[in-house]
Amino acid sequence: MEKHPIGDLMEVTMQKIREMVDVNTVVGQPITTPDGITMIPVSKVSFGFGCGGGDYVSKSQSPGSANPFTGGSGAGINIMPVAFLVIKDGNIKLVNIAPPANTTVDRVIELVPEVIDKVQELINKDKDR
Repeated sequence: MEKHPIGDLMEVTMQKIREMVDVNTVVGQPITTPDGITMIPVSKVSFGFGCGGGDYVSKSQSPGSANPFTGGSGAGINIMPVAFLVIKDGNIKLVNIAPPANTTVDRVIELVPEVIDKVQELINKDKDR
């Protein structure tokens, strides 16, 4: 079976999306300050993609010829910074810059790193005794 033009259209569009969104878009390049603090930006990336096309018959088309193809595609990308990983003196902290959680479940998920840190502190205190 002959390759259809819609495949080429989709391939080019997806390649362009790959060029725009890579791992460095989600977890950015580290930024080091003069006093030794390293910050790594973390973003949320969302994107949508649509593609369509069709063959149509023209009035001037000769019998037995292939139907002309028409098509189009589009994509939209939303990149939203949500946090920074801050590394200072060997300690790592997540600094959230996203709006506060709207639901209880979101808030619980947001607090998990803090709870884990507190539990680790308690365990370390017990070991020191």
